[in-house]
Amino acid sequence: MKLIGLQKMTVLDFPGRVACIVFTFGCNFRCPFCHNASLVMGDGNSDITEEDFFAYLKKRQGILDGVVVTGGEPLLQKGIEDFLRKIKSLGYEIKLDTNGTFPEKLKSIVKEGIVDYVAMDIKNAPEYYGITSGKEDIDIAKIKESVDFLINQEKVEYEFRTTVVAQFHSESMMDEIGEFIKGAKNYYLQGFVDSGDLIGSNMSALPKANMEKMADIVGKYVENVSLRGVN
Repeated sequence: MKLIGLQKMTVLDFPGRVACIVFTFGCNFRCPFCHNASLVMGDGNSDITEEDFFAYLKKRQGILDGVVVTGGEPLLQKGIEDFLRKIKSLGYEIKLDTNGTFPEKLKSIVKEGIVDYVAMDIKNAPEYYGITSGKEDIDIAKIKESVDFLINQEKVEYEFRTTVVAQFHSESMMDEIGEFIKGAKNYYLQGFVDSGDLIGSNMSALPKANMEKMADIVGKYVENVSLRGVN
């Protein structure tokens, strides 16, 4: 496992839990608006080891409820299953962030019960996935497989989410996104924030009024649609 960072506490990133966030290195996408460019395209140097991370978790037993495993793309990591099992063995709940490009790995992890919550990014409507993810040769069928699996399973909580960027998303695309995730329980439209560590440049957020219109459109297909990080 290649770990690149640790946020020691969050009450925002794992619904209903007090958690820490561990960041894994590397991603198979190159989204221009990615706010963790150094995790995706950096040299991979890190001051945190697995030993450091698990030592921290042992000290926080009874204080933290859960662990958010994010990236990058965690399912790229060799040994991710053993890593998750080890976290679970310490009594923590786990939220996994993923882009959905590894459906077989996702299915195996969920069915084994070594995650409790999955948050899957929906980059855009299928037609625009290539340009939005920075990977024109993307296999959209794999992403759809992950979407359908999460919608139809009942083992873990899950959400779909889209970070909305003015340069990549419009109201006209929201019907297609709705069709793509039709029947989902929870979908979030997230406001874009320039972290200063982007892959691309000249990205901007949409006004709240536009985001609300987008939420109304997707709401025809999804049980619960909410805005996140939108002022």
